[in-house]
Amino acid sequence: MRIRGNMTICKLFARDETGGIEIVWYNQTYLKNTFTPDKRYTFYGKVKMSAGRPTLQSPVYELEGKNQNTGKIIPIYPLTYKLSQNTIRKIIENGIDEAYGKLDETLPEYLLKKYNLDDISTAIKQIHFPDNFLDFNRARRRLVFEELFSMQLALLKLKNKYDVNKQGICFSKESKMSDVINDLPYNLTRAQERVLEEINQDMESNKPMNRLLQGDVGSGKTVVAELAAYKCVKSGYQAVIMAPTAILAGQHLESFTEILGKYGIRCELLVSGITKKNKTAILKRLKNGEIDILIGTHAVFEDNVEFKNLGLVVTDEQHRFGVRQRTKLVQKGESPDVLVMTATPIPRTLAIILYGDLDISIIDELPPNRKKIETYAVKKDLEARVNAFIAKQIEEKRQCYIVCPLVEENEEMDLKSAVELTKTYQEKVFPNYCVECLHGKMKAKEKDDIMERFKNGEIDILVSTTVIEVGVNVPNANIMVIENAERFGLAQLHQLRGRVGRRRISILLYFEIPRKFSDY
Repeated sequence: MRIRGNMTICKLFARDETGGIEIVWYNQTYLKNTFTPDKRYTFYGKVKMSAGRPTLQSPVYELEGKNQNTGKIIPIYPLTYKLSQNTIRKIIENGIDEAYGKLDETLPEYLLKKYNLDDISTAIKQIHFPDNFLDFNRARRRLVFEELFSMQLALLKLKNKYDVNKQGICFSKESKMSDVINDLPYNLTRAQERVLEEINQDMESNKPMNRLLQGDVGSGKTVVAELAAYKCVKSGYQAVIMAPTAILAGQHLESFTEILGKYGIRCELLVSGITKKNKTAILKRLKNGEIDILIGTHAVFEDNVEFKNLGLVVTDEQHRFGVRQRTKLVQKGESPDVLVMTATPIPRTLAIILYGDLDISIIDELPPNRKKIETYAVKKDLEARVNAFIAKQIEEKRQCYIVCPLVEENEEMDLKSAVELTKTYQEKVFPNYCVECLHGKMKAKEKDDIMERFKNGEIDILVSTTVIEVGVNVPNANIMVIENAERFGLAQLHQLRGRVGRRRISILLYFEIPRKFSDY
């Protein structure tokens, strides 16, 4: 039946033991010759009431006894081009029928029995066309087990390759970390001492160290790296310290130079922002062995960065770098020791799974000078009180971070941006204080200048994106406000809150949409 223009409608009245229903299709005139009276069909679709009677619009249909797409659990596949679900299902079904019973089993028989797992053919069939949800879940469990098991085997193979390799550097036992430890202006925690003992044993063994150092922000991972670098250099080798940002690399240079400079250890910084002339000079001194410790960002991966005798590779905030990047750095030496560091909390079981190729050391104790960080979730209607609290802190000669998820305003997300918020603070909220903005789109020189002024106390309020997430150490900044905190992951929030805590601290979390937030 044609109802208007090019619109046609086909109607079918069907009945079973429970009653009748009207079935409607639009622009599918070929269907008028599809159905035969007195035959039984299965229809699947959403029932609506139309003119007081139940109606099905454009349902899936099949002749009874040939149920492929109705009356059972049906897979839904991502589609491409003009392929339909029916076409994909038929292809998959034909493939399974052809291969069923012929697939090579990837798991040994004893594992299948021990964990009550389906064989591979059954699992593949039931994951696509399960008889019921119990069979589907059994198939999924088998395939998930196989995936995790395969990943573990690959990681163990990689770890065994390190264990078998006996050509690593055996650092001198005469170069003692205690020489530096005794000169430190503070005492190490028991956790730091335990970790250093593990690292020292690795460095004095004849196999390459490959160790993950996990510790909360402020737990003292940097000094551990400094002590390892000291032992490396005093044994006649060079060390490289890899940092994700120029700001953090610069901070490491200051710290390493302050601690190790008195022992005649020469440290240099290599980042993308330095001039070509300076870079050429640094690369020349590095190749000649005139630089003991090179601290840098991604610039150290470049092919023209050559070491005379690389013995130790330290990667800070290792989650910012890929395995290939770490490997490329390691290949610049002859089986150097590797230490990767992270402040992201990783439960030990998960760490063993994810970093099966690494030995794991954990600093689970904070130095006594680290204060408790108080964390609060604050609704938007308390903004005036928060601003008054910030002003009070600044009057007491402290500083404040304001963290935003965006650089510039995004109308679709309707989130506060660092640029717009800085303007508002400068002109309306805090016109009497120095407010500056810091974000990743700035030039390196401009970012470094702002951070330097903030560290020197010349800036009262720093509005920033997550560029400050790693490594910025400003002891006088004792408060952080995080705008649109729901836009950040817990790992990011954990990293951000680590930027404060040298004194009594409050972190205020704004949520545009009020929601429950439990302190992690």
